[in-house]
Amino acid sequence: MRLTHTGPAPKNRNDIKTIKSILPYIWQFKGRVLLALACLVTAKIASVILPIYLKEVVDTLSLPATRIILPVAALLGYGFARLASSVFGELRDALFARVTQGSIRRIAAKLFEHLFALSMRFHMQRQTGGLSRDIERGTKGIGFLLNFTIFNVLPTLLEISMVTAILLWRYDFWFAVVTLGTIAAYIVFTLLVTERRMVYRRSMNELDSKANSRAIDALINYETVKYFGNEGYELDRYDRNLGKWVDSAVKNQVSLNFLNMGQGAIITVGITLLLWLSARGVVNKTMSVGDVVLVSAYLTQLYAPLNFLGFVYREIKHALADMERMFSLLDQGQEVADRPNAQTLDTPQASITFDHVDFGYEAKRQILFDVSFTIPAGKTLAVVGSSGAGKSTLSRLLFRFYDVGAGAIKINDVDTRDLSQASLRRHIGIVPQDTVLFNDSILYNIAYGNPGASQDDIIGAAKAASIHDFVMSLPDGYETQVGERGLKLSGGEKQRVAIARTLLKNPPILIFDEATSALDTRTERAIQKELDQIARNRTTLIIAHRLSTIANADEIIVLDHGRVIERGSHQSLLQESGRYAQMWRLQQAGHALS
Repeated sequence: MRLTHTGPAPKNRNDIKTIKSILPYIWQFKGRVLLALACLVTAKIASVILPIYLKEVVDTLSLPATRIILPVAALLGYGFARLASSVFGELRDALFARVTQGSIRRIAAKLFEHLFALSMRFHMQRQTGGLSRDIERGTKGIGFLLNFTIFNVLPTLLEISMVTAILLWRYDFWFAVVTLGTIAAYIVFTLLVTERRMVYRRSMNELDSKANSRAIDALINYETVKYFGNEGYELDRYDRNLGKWVDSAVKNQVSLNFLNMGQGAIITVGITLLLWLSARGVVNKTMSVGDVVLVSAYLTQLYAPLNFLGFVYREIKHALADMERMFSLLDQGQEVADRPNAQTLDTPQASITFDHVDFGYEAKRQILFDVSFTIPAGKTLAVVGSSGAGKSTLSRLLFRFYDVGAGAIKINDVDTRDLSQASLRRHIGIVPQDTVLFNDSILYNIAYGNPGASQDDIIGAAKAASIHDFVMSLPDGYETQVGERGLKLSGGEKQRVAIARTLLKNPPILIFDEATSALDTRTERAIQKELDQIARNRTTLIIAHRLSTIANADEIIVLDHGRVIERGSHQSLLQESGRYAQMWRLQQAGHALS
């Protein structure tokens, strides 16, 4: 299954599904949610009562001077209602803060966990910059959706209902008709225009992710850009994407201005009609000045959040669009998953068997054909062959980054598909050809092999990998920062860090995936001695390019276009005068010339 993060957003968006996706996370805080809703209702009732007390105050003070009395009860009621509205509003926010942040934390943690559970195929196809931007926008969208849906949309709908009921109860039904008619016209207009505007927002998101992906990709490959002098090319490519983003952003802003103008016109018409009805009531002596104040207060109180409701609706739609892309990651199925009753591997010694294995990364392009071999526990097997023969694929299958197409891979005669992935990978250590380190300290990168290891264990592993003396010669010692992908260290230094990291893990199975092919001869020989030392008494798979590094292997197999064409010891293969012997002669001739 292929997922990219620069392609078009889904055409058939399902906002209800997106909202349902976050409900389980919110309901984990149901106690706080219910208390916050109770505070919300209480605060809104208090705010709706406020204009009624204000009307009583105005009507009392509007009496002739000889009859004026201080409206103590109305003033106290007004003050209490205002205080209650404020206090319960703040309590609502305080109670719901942990709900919002806690939900975001749990969703982000689950997404992070899910991304690591996805197959190597997904991660080979993804673009890091676009993916990180989608996650960032999605988590921000969750916070916005929760806060504004519960604290703006629901209170506004509740307030509209209560105000309409009061207007029907106290005044002519035309007050309620005008109020509801204005609200209905406002909402319909907002919905229609906002839906048309969403195409610009989606386009902005896609172009933003694309530009960000290309920028990060160029920065990660900084050296390559500088080698070929392509700074201008990368800038031009980035700027063209930003230009398209600007076009979408301008269209988005113009459509927003049109929406705001239409909303303003609808509200103005509604307010004017209600004030006209109020003024006519005063002239006809069916309403008092206090009634006009009450209606005006409700207008201000009602249309202010209603005006804001337009903005909230637009932003909620934007948030849902952002969340949709993030939640689509959680919908990605696991290509490689543990079986329900997967066994836990726990053994100090392990044999490896490839039993008639077929595999292809794509259905139309098979890589391995009927590959069979066995590595007895504590023995070493080396795999050689030309580039593209399928050598590195063996290590990926052993780690179970992919499942085989046919046949089986077994550890101690148990199919790896019957083992839990976590326990399988705990038993395997690898020193890869291209060692990539975290942008952290040397100590952190060595300790990554066993995060719970003690300082003494880490130093012991560094000494065994012959890197301790080098580290101690640095000004910051083990706290030396290695830079992005370990670029501050040389190839040999990175390899030694990788060896120390693997030693600290102390696995019964080792894989050396062309671990010294990128090194000079002197460094290779030094590291090769360390590799031979740590491979003793461990089941070892060596994927090699330089045949001199695997002459002592217990068995060597030769792969050609995914098939095993030769197998045996170094001496027996030389005596056969086949492909291995030919490769050996060519490499020895190359060494002689150098």
